[in-house]
Amino acid sequence: MPYTDRYSQTEEFRREELLRLIERAIGRLTLQELEALYYDMSTKNYIVDTL
Repeated sequence: MPYTDRYSQTEEFRREELLRLIERAIGRLTLQELEALYYDMSTKNYIVDTL
């Protein structure tokens, strides 16, 4: 896919593509890296822990 084509795609398609890339990257993280990511996201209120 050419570089300029990324900007002509629909927002929903781009969102799904980004989610797939992020899921793949998260799957390769260690437990410590996941915990650090969780902490960072929860302190920025991207994750609201309701437990």
